[in-house]
Amino acid sequence: QVQLVESGGGLVQAGGSLRLSCAASGSIFSINAMGWYRQAPGKQRDMVATIGNTGLTNYADSVKGRFAISRDNAGNTVYLQMNSLKPEDTAVYYCAAYTPAGTQWGQGTQVTVSS
Repeated sequence: QVQLVESGGGLVQAGGSLRLSCAASGSIFSINAMGWYRQAPGKQRDMVATIGNTGLTNYADSVKGRFAISRDNAGNTVYLQMNSLKPEDTAVYYCAAYTPAGTQWGQGTQVTVSS
């Protein structure tokens, strides 16, 4: 199994920046790719960005050009740099690890963007 712990959320004004981190432990060798998702109150959980073991990235249209996902060389930690934040980016952000056993989730970290 893989355990994921997110950090870096908080309150920021519109136009500001935050950097989220997700530390993976356990069976990290089984991770094929990692990603960030977000869920606003009353809405479904949506993909924000993903990064594969080859470094290939994918972004939701709503965050392209503003957010950047990266992963450390050891593959243990994935980051989400969020710039030019908007109030509509407010949500709980979840880290995900894709493994043969299924998707593993972190506990989530709150990001609140004030206008």
